[in-house]
Amino acid sequence: MQIKSRQNPMFLKRKSRGSRVKTAVMVEAVLLLAVVVFLFGKNVYQDGKTLEVTGDGFIKWVDFNVSYEALCKAYTYDVDTYGQPVHLDWVDLLAYVAAKNGGDFSAKSAEEIGNIAEKILAEETTIDKAAAGLKNYSYYREAYRAVLGGFVGEYEMQEKAGGEFVKKYGLKAFSPVAKGFEYSDYDDFGVSRSYGYRRQHLGHDMMGQVGTPIIAVESGYVEALGWNQYGGWRIGIRSFDGKRYYYYAHLRQNYPYQEKLKEGSIVTAGDVIGYMGHTGYSATENVNNIDTVHLHFGLQLIFDESQKEGNNEIWVDCYNLTRFLYKNRSEVHKVEGTKEWRRTFEMREQSVGEEENKASERGTGDGKKK
Repeated sequence: MQIKSRQNPMFLKRKSRGSRVKTAVMVEAVLLLAVVVFLFGKNVYQDGKTLEVTGDGFIKWVDFNVSYEALCKAYTYDVDTYGQPVHLDWVDLLAYVAAKNGGDFSAKSAEEIGNIAEKILAEETTIDKAAAGLKNYSYYREAYRAVLGGFVGEYEMQEKAGGEFVKKYGLKAFSPVAKGFEYSDYDDFGVSRSYGYRRQHLGHDMMGQVGTPIIAVESGYVEALGWNQYGGWRIGIRSFDGKRYYYYAHLRQNYPYQEKLKEGSIVTAGDVIGYMGHTGYSATENVNNIDTVHLHFGLQLIFDESQKEGNNEIWVDCYNLTRFLYKNRSEVHKVEGTKEWRRTFEMREQSVGEEENKASERGTGDGKKK
């Protein structure tokens, strides 16, 4: 049915003005979109969420929503198939499920991991074939590899103090809180903080007792050591591949760090690096200005150095990661006559040896572990 337009001149005038305004708004929107594309490059979208890259080609945002159950399921398949004709990579399995479900991990995610894993093991498919139709699989694989890249692999470990080293494959990252020291926590990522200025809490708080030994989650370089008015006494450790920056804050007043730790030191996953406290929220150093004793543990992803500080920082929700890392807690013992604790069982990792050799070749000894 044809609808005739009204012929009232005043109506036509209002309609014409309204059309011009609508057109102008649309033009402005198109121009704004063009500016965004020019500044930030092409992005991948899924379910209305920006997923992938800036104009420079590196990932600019990661929502790490992997459930504890999914982490455990994928990890088990990885370890159980190591050395077998078909070795399942846990990051690939997680990326497949994420791409399939838009980054969401429901209660059925662990079941989905099992389904695809069994098909691959039965040689009905491969992970690449299964993921071929999932346009965001490569994004999730790179993003999740950045989060979990230092967690699983080959290493050597003592099974008794002072004993021989045994070759192993599996979880080589540790809980940030030493074995035998309990803590409480909940998922507090993103909640409001007001000290200094209103901001989000971009880390995970683990409440415990003053002096609780704090552990290096992954091997790497000490990149930051000292006072920060928000984090108090804090340590920043960068993974050897540069992708992960681990942040440990609110350490103990007067004696926050392992005795010989300094910027540039190389630490091995499982080493004692510091001690829990409640320093911070003060421009004056060495002040306990936080009510609750706790470790603020943060994990920042860095795909490009421009993301290290400023508005482009990527911080990950670590709640499920710390639950998963509870599987591997570093056993420690007190050094008599001191305030120090040391790990009981030493670990060797190839990457640590390589980085120590590089430091020796530089001739400075700055990176040599003490």
